[in-house]
Amino acid sequence: MRIRLLPDQLISQIAAGEVVERPASALKELLENSLDAVSSDIQVALLEGGVKQMRVMDNGLGIAEDDLAMALTRHATSKIASLDDLEAVASLGFRGEALASIASVSRTHIVSRRADAGHAWRIQSDGSQISSIAPAALDAGTVIEVNDLYFNTPARRKFLKTEGTEFAHCEAAFNRIALSRPDVSFMLQHNGRALCRYPASEPTKRFGDILGATFSAESIAIDESAAGLRLWGVTAKPTFNRHKSDCQYVYVNGRFVRDKLISHAIRQAYQDVLHHDRHPAFVLFVELDASLVDVNVHPSKTEVRFRDSQALHRFIFHALHKALASPTGVSNAASATQAAYNPFSSASTRPYPIEQTQIDLSLQQTPDFYGRLFGAKEQPMNNASAALQANRDGHAGDAATDERAHDAHPLGFAVAQIHGIYVLAQNALGLVVVDMHAAHERIMYERLKNALDQQAVAMQPLLIPVSFSADKLEVATVQEALASLDGELQQLGFDLAVLSPTTLVVRAVPSMLQNADAVSLARDVLRDLREFGASRALTERRNELLGTMACHAAVRANRSLSLTEMNALLRDMEATERSGLCNHGRPTWFQVGIADLDKMFMRGK
Repeated sequence: MRIRLLPDQLISQIAAGEVVERPASALKELLENSLDAVSSDIQVALLEGGVKQMRVMDNGLGIAEDDLAMALTRHATSKIASLDDLEAVASLGFRGEALASIASVSRTHIVSRRADAGHAWRIQSDGSQISSIAPAALDAGTVIEVNDLYFNTPARRKFLKTEGTEFAHCEAAFNRIALSRPDVSFMLQHNGRALCRYPASEPTKRFGDILGATFSAESIAIDESAAGLRLWGVTAKPTFNRHKSDCQYVYVNGRFVRDKLISHAIRQAYQDVLHHDRHPAFVLFVELDASLVDVNVHPSKTEVRFRDSQALHRFIFHALHKALASPTGVSNAASATQAAYNPFSSASTRPYPIEQTQIDLSLQQTPDFYGRLFGAKEQPMNNASAALQANRDGHAGDAATDERAHDAHPLGFAVAQIHGIYVLAQNALGLVVVDMHAAHERIMYERLKNALDQQAVAMQPLLIPVSFSADKLEVATVQEALASLDGELQQLGFDLAVLSPTTLVVRAVPSMLQNADAVSLARDVLRDLREFGASRALTERRNELLGTMACHAAVRANRSLSLTEMNALLRDMEATERSGLCNHGRPTWFQVGIADLDKMFMRGK
C-alpha cells in the first residue's frame, strides 16, 4: 500500500472522534467557548438528549464577520498564537479543533454579532459543505445550533445511548460548567421544557443550587494559599459521604479536570476520617500560575500535568487535612462554615444560659477513673463552668457570657449520661449528644499517632505478666518481631515473649492502653503484623493498626461516668484534631438547636 494524504473531511471526522465523543462532549466545548467570550448569561436548549439539536446562546463578545468562516476551520483560534502562549494557556479553549470537529459531523448554524457591528452575520455547515456568510438579526453575542449530530457517520451514531442517557450526560456537563462560574447565569431546557436556571450568585449559593441543601449544610469552606498556590471551595464533612465518586469536582484555573495526583491528595486527607469504601464530596478550585500547568495533554482537555506535582500534592493534602482536623467541625473560614458546623443555625441568634447542673448520677465511678484513662486527675469545676453557674444567680440573660463560653468550650458542659453510652451536654446553641466510646476512641487514636510519630510510645510493665495460649502463626510472628533489628513491638510499646511453642506472655503494654485487655490487645496487634508484615503495618497500614489499639483503649459502653469525667472527655474532644468523627468515619457528636427542641414540643404554637 502506498502512503497517501487523507482528505480534509476524513481528517476532521477523525478529530471529531476524539473531541466529540457524545453530545455532552460537544456541549462542553460550546459552553467553554461562551465563557472564553466573556459571557455573563448562557442559555442551552436541547432536543432528544442533544442528538437532534443543541442550541447554545450567549451574550459574549461575538465573532467578527471576517472571522466567522475561520471559526469552522481546523486549528484556527483567537486564543493562542505562539509556543509561549501554549505554555501558559489561560483560556478554556485553545486547540482550534472543537467547532470544526462538531461541524464536520453535524449540520451547524452560527449567528454572531459584536457589540460594535451594525448587525449579526450567519454561517452554516452541512458536514463538509460550508455556506457563504449572510446578514442576520441578533443582539450582541452568539448563537450556535448543532443539528443531527453524526448524521453523516451512521456507524458512530449507533454507539450513542438512549435519549435519557445522553441527556443525563449533557446535564452533568452543564452542571460542571455552571459550578465553575457562579458569576455567570445559566439556563437549561430539554425538549422545550425549562429544567433549571441558575442566576449569577455567590459560590456557596451556586454549590447549593446544584448539589443540594444537604451538601451545603454538611460542607466546610476552604481557602488556603501558599507559595503561589491557592485552594478554595467547599468539601463535605466525612459524615456526608457517597458510595461512589459522583459528587467530586476539581477545577484547575477554572478548568474541570480529572487528575490522579489531586485525587490521591484528597483521599490521603480523608483516610483518617472516612471508611475505605466510601467517597468524599467536594467542589475545589486550584489556582496557580498558568505556566506551571500543562493543559495540552489530551483533546478533551480534562487531563493536566503539573510542573511541581509533589509540591501541589503536599499543599492540597495539608490544606484539606487542616480543615478536616478541626475538633468541632468548624474550619478556619469560620463565617463561611458556621452554618455547616451547626445545621440548626437559627438557634445561634437566640442565646440561652448554660448551667452546669449538679445531677447526682447513680453508679458513678471512682474519682481516678478518668485519670487512668487520660492521665488526668479529678479537678473541681473549672472557671468557665463556675462562671456559667453564676447565671443561676441573676445573670442568665448575659448573652455575652454565653458567647464567650461557647467560643472557649463549643461542646458545652455535661449534664447527664444515657444508658452508659451517650453523654448529654448543654452549650450556647442547645443540646450536644456525644457517643462517648467513639469520641474516646478518636482521642486515644490521635494520641497514639502522635506518640508513634515522636517515637515516644511509653511502655507500662505489667505487675503480673499475662500468659496465653497461642497458635503457631502468633508464635512465629512474635519470634520474627523479636529477631528484627527494627523492634516493631517495642516501637508500639509492647513487650511480648515466647514461653513455649504454644504459649506467649505479655510483659508490658503501651501505657496509654494499660487498662485494656492485654491478651485481646496483643492478639489483634499480632494479627495485623502477621497479615500485612511488620514493616508495612508500621508504614502504609499504620493507621489501621493504631485504630485497632485505640478501640481497645476506649471507654466501653455501659460505663457510668461522673460529671467531672464527662466534662474531661468534652474538653479533650475540643483539643483533639478530627474528634468530630471516630476512626471509622462515624460522627462522635451531634448538635440539636434550641429552635428544634422548641419545635418538637410545639412551643410558641
